[in-house]
Amino acid sequence: MIPAIRQQFNESFTPEKYDAMIEEIHKDFPNQLDFRVAETPVFVPKELKIKLLQACNDIIEVLLKPDFKEKTNRAIPKNQNVPNEDTHPNFLAIDFAICKDENGELSPQLIELQGFPSLFAYQWYLGQKYRQFFIDPKGFNQYFNRLSMTSYVDEMKKILLGSEAAENVILLEIYPEQQKTRLDFEITRQLWGIEPVCLTKIIKVGRQLFYEKEGKTIEIKRIYNRLIFDDLLGVPHLKTNFKITDDVNVKWVTHPNWFFRISKFTLPLLKSAFVPQSFFLSDLKEYPIDLENYVLKPLFSFAGSGVKLNFTKEELDAIPDRANYLIQRKVKYEPIIEDKAGNLIKTEIRMLFTWEDNALRPKLVTNLARLSRGEMIGVNFNKNFDWVGGSCAFFED
Repeated sequence: MIPAIRQQFNESFTPEKYDAMIEEIHKDFPNQLDFRVAETPVFVPKELKIKLLQACNDIIEVLLKPDFKEKTNRAIPKNQNVPNEDTHPNFLAIDFAICKDENGELSPQLIELQGFPSLFAYQWYLGQKYRQFFIDPKGFNQYFNRLSMTSYVDEMKKILLGSEAAENVILLEIYPEQQKTRLDFEITRQLWGIEPVCLTKIIKVGRQLFYEKEGKTIEIKRIYNRLIFDDLLGVPHLKTNFKITDDVNVKWVTHPNWFFRISKFTLPLLKSAFVPQSFFLSDLKEYPIDLENYVLKPLFSFAGSGVKLNFTKEELDAIPDRANYLIQRKVKYEPIIEDKAGNLIKTEIRMLFTWEDNALRPKLVTNLARLSRGEMIGVNFNKNFDWVGGSCAFFED
């Protein structure tokens, strides 16, 4: 996106350097890397950075409205409502496609948002690897709000641990050692001392929770929640002593209800030049005449499952639970990142926020980027391609 920096990077790039970076990741964390790392970071010009910040601000203003909870109560399935919800999530992730507007200028368009954590530890690590193995241009940063590589770790520690000892905080997942994101879990453990613990290993005694480590039973006071209900419903015969919906004496980081409240469900509530029009299917008396320019999304799905890029009016009419679907105006990702061979690649940037319990607003801390040659961003659309996968954006100061 910045021609001089892109040219400098591409001229310095070699497959051998990339292979050496991947080899070092495997050496640092054996058997942990289970997704593709893109060959390049994304270099974001100042003009686009300003638009991304404005887009985030437009969205956050809606989340801060006093009636936001009331408007999103329906988002939480009754059998998945977790007690002791707090006033806001501790993490927020906002995904933007990088497009071009009617004036031919780069513009972010909202794809999705989540009141849920992302790869906060892995991104800290990946940014360093790009700088180590490739060019390290001055005046570019992956962090925001004057954070550095070191102060970012401190910021995350404050959010994750609060005032608790690290051993009393766990990262919750189902079979964490099998998850594709397990590399992030391991870096989290090394940076902040938080143990990844499977839901099946948690012991409930009254309203207290415990886990065992090296023969010692330890009380759980905070849960860094990485467990998604969709995944839990996928293993209905899972035997656990503790159910997520139990009323227990722990602090959730982030509370599970926010995964539903700040999600695709939020999209129709947002109005901004950076947010494509969205409608709950149940609210539509008539469909837009240009239905081919919309995408159909189920409200309660994750990682793009159930999304339809092409559909008919008849297919919409046949959906019984219309309140649980929305249509969103399609965005056109602009291929703007040039690879070594001169091919152009699409990108999506996820802005990552922390949100302290007593803070009035979330705090932008870092980012995640994904590169794609396929019709959509995601592993299934980018098989057997290079210069695609997970990446990191460096923003011009």
